[in-house]
Amino acid sequence: MKLENIIFDEIEIGQNVSVVRTVTMNDVLGFAALTGDFNPVHVNEEYANQTRFHGVVAHGMWTAAQISAVIGTTLPGPGSIYLSQDLKFVAPVKIGDEITTKITVIDKDLSRRVVTLDCQCTNQKKQEVVFGIATILAPKEKQLVEVSEPSVTVCENTG
Repeated sequence: MKLENIIFDEIEIGQNVSVVRTVTMNDVLGFAALTGDFNPVHVNEEYANQTRFHGVVAHGMWTAAQISAVIGTTLPGPGSIYLSQDLKFVAPVKIGDEITTKITVIDKDLSRRVVTLDCQCTNQKKQEVVFGIATILAPKEKQLVEVSEPSVTVCENTG
């Protein structure tokens, strides 16, 4: 797949992009395997059913990673550098939820090439699940980059 960035000079206040992704159990298990976060509310259905969530929930940081994915691939895209992120986690994300991640440009600092983004993740019921503000150092040079999408296989631990 080819990724093309949006350079600082092309970015406008109010510009936005949305990406939709449905949460799968493989997403949650893969995230647990990559991070080492095996909190049973994320990886043990029997345990999770007894919690206030009444089922497995995705890691909050899985949802935050969706924001990072949009920034790193779309707005601004390749060459952007994360400077900061302030997030509020306001509702659980469950297996099967359809999460829409929306990034909106709310400010530009011309002297430093820094862009401030409003970040919002909502579920299929239009309920906000995560929101916050990110600051990004936007790229100054146009890039068109070919990347191959890696695949991850989640296997049951038999040992």
